[in-house]
Amino acid sequence: MKRPTIADIARRAGVSKVAVSYALNDRPGVSPAKRAAIKAIAEEIGWRPNSAARALNGARARSVGLTVCRPARILGVEPFFMELISGIESELASHSYALMLQVAASPDQEMDIYRRWWGEGRVDGAILVDLRFSDARVTALKELGLPAVVIGHPSEAGALTPVWSDDAVAIRETVEYLAALGHRRIARVAGLPELVHTVLRDQAFTAACDDLGLDRPAIMHTDYTGEEGARATRRLVSAATRPTAVVYDNDIMAVAGMSAAHEMRLDVPGDLSIVAWDDSALSQVVRPALSALTRDIPAYGAHAARALLALIAGEEVTGIQDESARLVPRGSTAPPRPA
Repeated sequence: MKRPTIADIARRAGVSKVAVSYALNDRPGVSPAKRAAIKAIAEEIGWRPNSAARALNGARARSVGLTVCRPARILGVEPFFMELISGIESELASHSYALMLQVAASPDQEMDIYRRWWGEGRVDGAILVDLRFSDARVTALKELGLPAVVIGHPSEAGALTPVWSDDAVAIRETVEYLAALGHRRIARVAGLPELVHTVLRDQAFTAACDDLGLDRPAIMHTDYTGEEGARATRRLVSAATRPTAVVYDNDIMAVAGMSAAHEMRLDVPGDLSIVAWDDSALSQVVRPALSALTRDIPAYGAHAARALLALIAGEEVTGIQDESARLVPRGSTAPPRPA
């Protein structure tokens, strides 16, 4: 798991380290063809200018990297990521490590960032979030030799170390609770459809509704923003057979959905019961307070950071299954009104 060095380039190119240095610094002493070949090898293995010095003295960066492929404005308002980062930071700080955070526009850009950080010796490891199916980042990070932990289901984590929780358990508890209240038509306002945890939650939600003999559920996918949560709610409650309960994939969408329901003259929870995934102060300050799936998100982040630090130290680390979220009923859920 060492970073690429000038020695690696020299070995691949069949030349001396001095020749590599001359070529990379555009100094005379090597032919144009050899210079081009050396630079191509350097690019291929992810070498960056200061990686040689770090590799030679064995120094660690004492920082880990986290890139997030979501709009920066979402990170600023979504409690989940703020709490996750706080948990990561708390564990890193206790070991005198820092967190490098950057927003990326695409998964490809995420990998470019990780390659640059690793090649330049800026990070000793990485935390991967928003796991996708057949995620190219998983393979690329393994090939790069960058110690990494995936916050996501082990089924798609490949050879990387996963940290996850069983969302199906939380989904079933929620659906059973709503069914016990008398709800037959339960909808779900989900997150991004390309993410593994979204699909697994969709599948668990549909299976729970089917097992309990409820109406086939409506599932709408969004980008996690309040605007999309409100839009999805309006579409659901405008349908000929509107749901009597909705489960949202985050608290921002749930609050926005409650506001949209009020705009459409629906009472919460009389006409529409609402449940938010991930509890926060936001869920508790609105009125009525939101029923929510709660878990210790800072601890989740801390566990991921602890596993990564162990990997960086060269220890064997197995996957970590964290506690599943549990339902906390509050004022936003109640039995449906008789038809």
